[in-house]
Amino acid sequence: MRCPYCKTADSRVVDSRAADDGATIRRRRECNACGKRFTTYEVVEKLPLMVVKNDGRREVFKRDKILNGLIRSCDKRDISMERIAALANAVERDIRNTMDQEVPSKRIGELVMEKLKDFDDVAYIRFASVYRKFADVSGFLDELKELQARKKCEADKVAQAEKGIKL
Repeated sequence: MRCPYCKTADSRVVDSRAADDGATIRRRRECNACGKRFTTYEVVEKLPLMVVKNDGRREVFKRDKILNGLIRSCDKRDISMERIAALANAVERDIRNTMDQEVPSKRIGELVMEKLKDFDDVAYIRFASVYRKFADVSGFLDELKELQARKKCEADKVAQAEKGIKL
């Protein structure tokens, strides 16, 4: 590794540590010529992920777009930035784990909505109202009814499981 101070190509690694939850390796190096220390980061090279828009255009995947949409959906909710960022990371991880080079924007939106259903009801409805482009109140009410039915079904399953445990 070339020293940023004296430009000598000879340096040694003094310390290595995992960073960014193991996604990066941080290395402290020392130049053998001038003795100064510097830090380098080793990151796994990711293949560019392309998003295919509804009109057929392609653009590079940007995690920040997902994060910004989630932040807007969670506005004025008691949800920490840490949890929102973790949700954005989970969405990106699921998208990248498909190993597809190109992902339709519709699939990304559906994945975000799927994750938001379990994350926060209000954030889900806010995101859905923008993503599904509700034209009138009836579309909004239909989505609310579907969410209520899902919550009731989950509550019934929990109640049945608790009943089974008590027997």
